[in-house]
Amino acid sequence: MTTFPHWASEIIGQYESRAAGCFILHGNITDRMLVSNEKETRLGRLHDFLVESLLPRFEVVLSYDVGHGIQIERGGDIFSEWPSLKNYSSPLPAKPLTAIRILTHYLTYCRNLKAVGAKPPRVAIIFRQADLVCPALPHSLNYDLNALASLLRSWAVDAQLQDSGQAAFLITGQLNALHPMVTQSPRIAKVEIPVPGQVEMANALHVLAPTYPLALQNFSQDIALPAERLAGASLSSVESLLKRREYEKRPLEARDLSDLKKRLVESDCDDLIEFIEPDRNLDDVFGFDEVKTWLRQDITLWNKGEAKALPMGYLFCGPVGTGKTYLAECLAGEAGVPVVTLKNFRDKWIGSTEANLERIFALLHALGRCIVFVDEADQTLGSRQGGSDDSGVSSRVYSMMAQEMSDTRNRGKILWVLASSRPDMIEVDLKRPGRIDVKIPLFPTISAVEGFGLLRALCKKHRVPLEKDSFSELEPLIPNLLTPGSAEALAVKSYRIMTAEEIEPLAAVKLCLEDYLPSVSEEILRFQMQLAVDEATEKSFVSQEIHEILEI
Repeated sequence: MTTFPHWASEIIGQYESRAAGCFILHGNITDRMLVSNEKETRLGRLHDFLVESLLPRFEVVLSYDVGHGIQIERGGDIFSEWPSLKNYSSPLPAKPLTAIRILTHYLTYCRNLKAVGAKPPRVAIIFRQADLVCPALPHSLNYDLNALASLLRSWAVDAQLQDSGQAAFLITGQLNALHPMVTQSPRIAKVEIPVPGQVEMANALHVLAPTYPLALQNFSQDIALPAERLAGASLSSVESLLKRREYEKRPLEARDLSDLKKRLVESDCDDLIEFIEPDRNLDDVFGFDEVKTWLRQDITLWNKGEAKALPMGYLFCGPVGTGKTYLAECLAGEAGVPVVTLKNFRDKWIGSTEANLERIFALLHALGRCIVFVDEADQTLGSRQGGSDDSGVSSRVYSMMAQEMSDTRNRGKILWVLASSRPDMIEVDLKRPGRIDVKIPLFPTISAVEGFGLLRALCKKHRVPLEKDSFSELEPLIPNLLTPGSAEALAVKSYRIMTAEEIEPLAAVKLCLEDYLPSVSEEILRFQMQLAVDEATEKSFVSQEIHEILEI
């Protein structure tokens, strides 16, 4: 018996309950997937899955795309009995509106057979690249396009399709690319095809193992490890990887899997994200003891599966250079999960930005547990009002991000971490509980002792050892409100001077401090510190010394 993926089972349930007969399939539509028929189980295209696995009981299966026109996938002899077929040229017209009218005419003919007492065939129609057939064009006055969209929408009205044993599938990579008259119809079911998760990856690797025995020889007894590590990559990219390794006679190694997944996922997403497997944890963070205690408690709950006790997201706020990105990576390393950072997903083409976000969200759902890090969140997340010069893109980005961040199904799976030195510029609704539950302020050092400790820790990292007793000599030179970013720059410069001039570490550090000029003025640092204090969700995150410095 064929085991269907969740999304296919959803289609079957909607169709058999007569809730829907017309479906928009979107998301991971170009990937390979398991196709089962009476003879075999193999990897094939989505089109193969629909024809062979999902629609074997339909006597007539037709398909259409703008390149090939109308094609008969099954039941050509039945289709040829249609009396009106002789009225059309051979091959059938390929232009979208004409072709859709022909298909509409044929569906109506089949429904009329039932009305006169004849048994109609079960008919399914598949629209490949439906976004090219019926695209979303802004403020379109293209009457042929609007007529085409109206016809497709009419197919789903009054349950005509499912009540007559008919079904239609519109395949598109992104919902936003389809005409809104079609996507906004309440009678057309939208079904997302996800990126393969661990279960789907394991099933695919079992099928591929006999074909690529050498590539998978190290996992012949247990396919669970590569399935877990490669989840989130497309099956197409994994199959290509196995082909290459089999050809090179180079088996996959367990130590290779994390790096391979990083490269495959980033390639599949066209560089829209950066995938990081952290090699550090909270022990690598200097200071912030109250914050680290809080975060460690949350990680413990996460590892115990206590999803209800977990926040949906964090906001790390504070002056520039206070280590917000670094803390997010250490948090992920503590949890043992990857970090996904959003790169430049905005695009100049209409609908492309929203389509890019759809792809990113689909990937996040497939990765299992992960942390999504959004740097410069005040700029990245858009705004409710948008701008007059961006055609509403900013407001649509805001809406999509807000919806995704508040989806409670992601609790315990996707942890959002926003970072900003200007949290006041992030929309209030995005920072509310249920999206961002914990807001953590990060501050520069507030004393010479703290500054020396930070500088000493970073100098040690860069092979510039400083002894504890050197504090008295350096104390007058320690900058006020020293950030980790500035301290790191000082440590790197000290190593350069120590190596180039062949002098002692202490002398090199002293030279750097004597020549130091802050990259950010103290006025700006204090302003951004005040913003961070105003955002903090816990009193314990803000020490009394911080209050005194800011004269609160």
